[in-house]
Amino acid sequence: MGSQLDCTLRRQGKSFSGTALLESTEILFRGQHRCRIPFTAITSVDATAGDLHVHTKDAHVIFELGPHAAKWRDKIANPKSLLDKLGIKPATTVSLIGDFPSSFLASLQKYGALVSRTPQPQSPSITFLLANDTKTLTGLRLLAPCVSGAVLWLVFPKGQKTITENDVRSAARKAGLVDIKVVGFSSTHTALKFVPPKSKA
Repeated sequence: MGSQLDCTLRRQGKSFSGTALLESTEILFRGQHRCRIPFTAITSVDATAGDLHVHTKDAHVIFELGPHAAKWRDKIANPKSLLDKLGIKPATTVSLIGDFPSSFLASLQKYGALVSRTPQPQSPSITFLLANDTKTLTGLRLLAPCVSGAVLWLVFPKGQKTITENDVRSAARKAGLVDIKVVGFSSTHTALKFVPPKSKA
């Protein structure tokens, strides 16, 4: 989930009260007026006197955000990459379990991550498990000790009946893990971040 603020939106000389949400790839506004502005549609963005000015090819939208305007402008102008959102840094030990796209493996290697196809229980690491159905989650209890003190990302398809977000959360919690973050992994998959409880880390 991104940042959320109650604010006023101004558009075409009219003002609307509501809630603005800054997500990883778009701005949403809900209230008297509803709108969605993908980052890809934004031609320019600026912050002036507490107002966030968002220009697209067809519109100029102003969000009255006060001291948050500059911060939102910076996040929109310089969005984090997927690897940044996943916590990957150069020399991070990464374990991939499952048939991940070759493009993801290539981006990890290009970024300088140390990639393995098996869990690394003896060193701090980030483990990615691709779960396309609930059967993949049955071995999660065995995998959990390998992420003791580290991070497990469970990546699963969006909008599928074969595996849902509730299935993923339930299986991970039964394995003694706690979910702390969600990231849009791709247009078709979501990633949930799990860590051991603090008392067990």
